[in-house]
Amino acid sequence: MRLPMLRSKAQSVRMPLWLAVFSAAVVAFSGCTTQRLSPGEGYADVPGGRVWYRVVGGGAKTPLLLLHGGPGVPSNYLNPLAALTDERPVVFFDQLGTGRSDHPDDQSLWTINRYVKEVAAVRKALGLEEVYLYGHSWGTILAAEYMFTRPSGVRGLVFASPALSIPRWSQDAAMLLRTLPLPTQQVIARHEAAGTYEAPEYHEATMEYYKRYLARRQPWSADIEQTFAQLNPAIYVYMNGPSEFSLTGTLKGYDATPRLKEINVPTLFTGGQYDEATPETVKYYQSMLPGSGLAVIENAGHLTMQDEPDRDVAVLREFLHRLDAR
Repeated sequence: MRLPMLRSKAQSVRMPLWLAVFSAAVVAFSGCTTQRLSPGEGYADVPGGRVWYRVVGGGAKTPLLLLHGGPGVPSNYLNPLAALTDERPVVFFDQLGTGRSDHPDDQSLWTINRYVKEVAAVRKALGLEEVYLYGHSWGTILAAEYMFTRPSGVRGLVFASPALSIPRWSQDAAMLLRTLPLPTQQVIARHEAAGTYEAPEYHEATMEYYKRYLARRQPWSADIEQTFAQLNPAIYVYMNGPSEFSLTGTLKGYDATPRLKEINVPTLFTGGQYDEATPETVKYYQSMLPGSGLAVIENAGHLTMQDEPDRDVAVLREFLHRLDAR
């Protein structure tokens, strides 16, 4: 909350010197901090409709804003990151068209540029003048493109299981597919060639891939099950494609790697040992941003916060503590 500035020089002259100095210091301090957030949920207006948000925790430390994956996937699976709310507010929100947010039927809304404006609108609605930004999977594309706009007040950035080059993601996916049993590979190849993505046999085969490289802990948590239940397939297929390894949507040529060096805030790259974003690829991205950090979560797939929540949260907490101390 900003304190009102003094209205005129005449008024300031009449103030006692000690009060003028104190007031100026308070104004300067309040201008570089974020309004204290209160726990709760609501809706924020963004280009194209309203998005649902939830603020968890209310500590005095810089808030963490979460950008979930997808596109078209809600934020439910990120729930384990609420463990960080013992120290700071953590802001969850479902991007437009997903989960509890509005679901407009308009393909013109499903662009990177509009999603970037959505992030800016959420920050403005919640008064997030200073913030740490966390993007996961597709959310790393969104975080990168948002950072390329040079926003003020972003004190640090996490690229979790990044998808910063879709051509490279496709190469990794092809390699990971070859680790599946040959009959499973043949089922996937047959249905993709025929375009029969809705076939039960195809879904069963893709689940073998997802249980190895998306989320390895079995059975899947209620968070993951709810995420899949609330997925918006229209957005997912339009922007991504019919599966995690059949990338035919509008993002298929996306590659942020030439611009990563433009990011000028402390950045951490994370990923799972068995991630769809392979450790080799995450290390490659990290090499594109001098001074950034890297952490690989052992025994985890793409959803590191679900497979190894304690370790994942510990890595994030350590990074945020270092930034808090700056």
